[in-house]
Amino acid sequence: MRSKSLKYPTLVIGILLVGFQTVASQIQVNPTGVNVNSQNPSVVFLTFGQIPAGYAPAEAMWCGQLVPAAPPAIGLQCRPDTIYGVLPTRYNLSQTSGNLGLTDIMSIPSAVVRRAFQTADTGGDAGFFYVRRFTSSLGGPDQFVSVTCRMAGGGARTPFALTDVRYLAETDEPIVFVRRGQPLPVKGVQIRYNGTGRLRGRWELVLPGEELPTNRDLLTEATLPIEDRSGQRRFTQVERFYHFLPPNGEFTLEFKNADKLPLNADGQYLLLLRIEAVDDKEADSNLSVIGVGPGVVNGGAVAGFPMPTFKFFVSGGVSADWAASALITPPVDAELQPTNDPPLFTWRSMNGASFYRIEFFDDNNALRFQALLPASRSVYRAPSWLHSKLSSGAFKWRVISIDDKGSQLSETPFRTALIQR
Repeated sequence: MRSKSLKYPTLVIGILLVGFQTVASQIQVNPTGVNVNSQNPSVVFLTFGQIPAGYAPAEAMWCGQLVPAAPPAIGLQCRPDTIYGVLPTRYNLSQTSGNLGLTDIMSIPSAVVRRAFQTADTGGDAGFFYVRRFTSSLGGPDQFVSVTCRMAGGGARTPFALTDVRYLAETDEPIVFVRRGQPLPVKGVQIRYNGTGRLRGRWELVLPGEELPTNRDLLTEATLPIEDRSGQRRFTQVERFYHFLPPNGEFTLEFKNADKLPLNADGQYLLLLRIEAVDDKEADSNLSVIGVGPGVVNGGAVAGFPMPTFKFFVSGGVSADWAASALITPPVDAELQPTNDPPLFTWRSMNGASFYRIEFFDDNNALRFQALLPASRSVYRAPSWLHSKLSSGAFKWRVISIDDKGSQLSETPFRTALIQR
C-alpha cells in the first residue's frame, strides 16, 4: 500500500513540470502595445521570442476584441465576429532573428484603420489588436500572441515609419532614355510617413553590368533584423541626406545631384533610395525583455515595402560623335562675300533628331538670329539681310538637334566666320 501511494505525488509533480514548461515556452512580443494612426496606414517593427523548436508564424489579423484560445491552444485569439482584416501576403515580412527570435513588420492597411475608427465612433473601444498565430510542426499546441494598437493622431507619439514613397520625375514614360551629358529627369521623391524623426540615408546608383538589387536589398534598414542590416548590398553612392521630419505626415526629398551622375557607359542604370535605421522611442524593440538578445533594436524609419527604384537607359556615343563632326560648310574662319547669293550652311543629319535649330551670334556673344528646321533638312541658306544684323561682320554659328518632345539631344561647338564689308 505504501509503495502505491508514492505514485500520486510523482504524477502531480510531473503534471506541474509539464505545465511549467508550457508556460515557460510561451512566445512573447515586444513592444506589447503601440500607438497607430487613426486615419492612415501604420507600420510598426515587432520582435517575437523565444520561438520554440518546430514553431513557425502563420496568419496574422486585426480585431476589436480578444477571447481565450480554445485548449490546447495558448494565448488570446481574435473574437471571430470582431475581425477587421488579415495581413496581406505581400506585406508579410516576418523573418527569423537572433537567438530564437522573429521580427515582424506590422503593416496596418487603411481598411483596417477605417473599421477600427468606425467601431470607436459608435461607442466601441478606441483600441484594437494585432494577433499573430504560431503553429508547430512537432504537434505542439497553436500559440496566439497579441499586440495592443492604440489609435492616435499619427503625430509625435506614433512610431516613425514610411507609408508611401513615389518618385517625382519630369516624365511619365515607363522607360526613360537619357543622353550622356544630360541631367537625369528626377527631382526627388514624395514621402508619406507617420510620427516624427530623422530621415537619414543615401542615393545610390547601379551601374551597367552590375547585379541588380533584390527586394531584400531595397528594404529600409530598420525593416530587417539587426544582425542582417549590414548584409544589404551597397552600390555607388552619389549623394547623402539628413533631414528632420516634423509630425505633419508628408515630405519632399530632393535629389540634388541629377546633373553630376557618373554616366560614363551606355546601358541600364538604377537609381536607388537607401533609408538608414534611426533611434525612435516609439519604435524601439527591447530584445532582452523577451530573451532573444541584449539591448534595444532601433526601428525608426521602418517601411512595409521595398523602396522604389528609378530605371533609365543612357546612350551617348552617337550624339557625342555627331556634335564633334556635324558641321560641314562653311569651314572654320571662312571669309564670306556679301553677294546677292547668301551663304549656305550645311551639317550632317543625326539619328533620332526631329528638328534642328541653327543659331547665329555676333562677336559680343549676343544671339542675333535663329531658325528651326525639320529633321529632313540639314541645309540652311541664310537670309540676305544676315550681314545687316552683324555690326562688325564677325559671327559664330552652331546647330542644335532636338527630339520629338522638344528636348535637346546634342549641340555642336561654335564655328566662327566673317562676312566682309
